[in-house]
Amino acid sequence: MSTQTLAHADEIAWFGETFATIVDTVGEALIGKRRVVQLSVACLAAGGHLLLEDVPGTGKTSLARALAGSVRGSHQRIQFTPDLLPSDVTGASIYDPRRQVFEFRPGPVFANVVLADEINRASPKTQSSLLEVMEEGRVTVDGVTHDVPDPFMVIATQNPIEQAGTYRLPEAQLDRFLMKTAIGYPDADATVEVLSGLAVRDRAAAVREVIDGAQVLRMREVAGSVHVSRPLLLFAQELAEASRAHRHVRLGLSVRGLLGYVHAAKAWAAGQGRNYVVPDDLKDIAVPVMQHRLLLDADAEFDGVTVLDVIDELFETVTLPAGER
Repeated sequence: MSTQTLAHADEIAWFGETFATIVDTVGEALIGKRRVVQLSVACLAAGGHLLLEDVPGTGKTSLARALAGSVRGSHQRIQFTPDLLPSDVTGASIYDPRRQVFEFRPGPVFANVVLADEINRASPKTQSSLLEVMEEGRVTVDGVTHDVPDPFMVIATQNPIEQAGTYRLPEAQLDRFLMKTAIGYPDADATVEVLSGLAVRDRAAAVREVIDGAQVLRMREVAGSVHVSRPLLLFAQELAEASRAHRHVRLGLSVRGLLGYVHAAKAWAAGQGRNYVVPDDLKDIAVPVMQHRLLLDADAEFDGVTVLDVIDELFETVTLPAGER
């Protein structure tokens, strides 16, 4: 076995251990929701952004704060409101009368992890201020480009129930989130455990730092080196084409979404301690990667068809290669 193979195996082992440690640590703030935490950490390791959509009081903000707290880097929280301005997010050029020059004052988006709380409460103009930075990792103000810290991740939350005073995220912005997931209510055992620990008022604040920014970048490099066989790549491509041709889908999986799907599968596989993607990896992460990218037509609602139904049908239509590595 070559030295390169041994080094790669060591990297994968380190990735798997680090992945599990972060999951366990963040899981202390979100009891009984291990899979949701695993998906969130995989999103971080894949270099993507995360959208948490759920009803109030399920722990969306706690998960986002805990994940940010596990990274030894800067993190900022932006409470999105209808009167929030784009400059409140990105920063602005302020005139300095003493020096008689305009000086750029960075906004809260200049952090390693940015929590965009209740993102759908801000106006479309303010929402769009995140588009450039989420895609390119930079902000342009008054014609001058400013790079945000690397690594950079946006964790956004939104409430699908309260629609008064909210603005629906456009498809172009939804597509920039690698994953969308919901937490849901805890089961009976997890609920009792939460109630028994009422003395701990803020579990997210107690989350310890596990890795720093440099190690996040290292995780992303390791995830990027995970092997994906050609049959699995062809399956992903056929799945995307099938989503675009589906009778109930107006907008299918984009090229950006397809690239994100493969990146997420690599990170998920590395998190399981493997340096190669297996068919089950693509199946495990299909819903969080695809559900916010598929836009159904009006007939789907009349027929009682949901996005999850469409994803299930796609996997029945396009057969996963068995035993591929």
